[in-house]
Amino acid sequence: MKPLSVSLRRWFDSSVAEQPAPGAPRIDWAGVLPFLLLHAGCFAVALVGCSPIALATAGGLYAVRMFAITGFYHRYFAHRAFRTSRAAQLVFAVLGAAAVQRGPLWWASHHRHHHGHADKPTDAHSPRQHGFLWSHVGWFLDRANFAPRLRLIPDLARYPELRWLDRFDIAVPALLALALFGVGAALGRWAPQLGTHGSQLLVWGFCVSTVVVYHATFTINSLAHQFGARRYATRDDSRNNPWLAMLTFGEGWHNNHHRYPAAARQGFFWWEVDITWYGLRLLAALGVIWDLRPVPIRVRDGHREVDA
Repeated sequence: MKPLSVSLRRWFDSSVAEQPAPGAPRIDWAGVLPFLLLHAGCFAVALVGCSPIALATAGGLYAVRMFAITGFYHRYFAHRAFRTSRAAQLVFAVLGAAAVQRGPLWWASHHRHHHGHADKPTDAHSPRQHGFLWSHVGWFLDRANFAPRLRLIPDLARYPELRWLDRFDIAVPALLALALFGVGAALGRWAPQLGTHGSQLLVWGFCVSTVVVYHATFTINSLAHQFGARRYATRDDSRNNPWLAMLTFGEGWHNNHHRYPAAARQGFFWWEVDITWYGLRLLAALGVIWDLRPVPIRVRDGHREVDA
């Protein structure tokens, strides 16, 4: 029973150590049960019904949390593509944590590892090496990838508030779920004409919205390394896919990104829509962030076309 108790404790405290027995399966099914329950919760839409405010909540939380993942977890924490204050950094981390994709240290460290080993045998989520399903969802369910790779993020690990968020990565999602239920219950009582209630906002705003954010984000690991055009002859299989770029607020310009990961923008040309870049430009205009790293012209134009 000890391995089971460890798995359950790690739902609440990701620092709980695990020493898997020899021959233990790669996926800890008890540990990933919350991930599976979120998907199962989506089927509750048949029980809770739908309303315009539920759809608006799901859509709004998709947009906010997708921008938090792409602009903050990815371009800021993983690549340090711009600078900001410590207070804003914490706000960014909290917003990213609301997307239920673990903490900022875990996310950034595994992404940095990906860039150092892209599509090589040691890349944890390469479809070339491990197939579509593993690159899409299997890799982060693997026991070997549960802990953050702290040696890759010394610049982030020195902040105790980020370490706390990473350790107790369930805290922000749990508060979001409770808030959605509470707001829905209040609206059901005080504004019944809106046709919503606590369970409905919880299912649509948390379960459905989170799962859609999940799989939209995961396509960059899986589909963006298989389908699309290659403008640059990078040492990996990254591809530019405009459909994925729209879905993920600019992340689909993935071959561009692997050409120059340090840039704050991934749509290198004006016609490549990059919603995250537009949002970052707005934050820079407001003084919240600064020193957005540009794409050097020599990097953008000095390339060998492959099949673009």
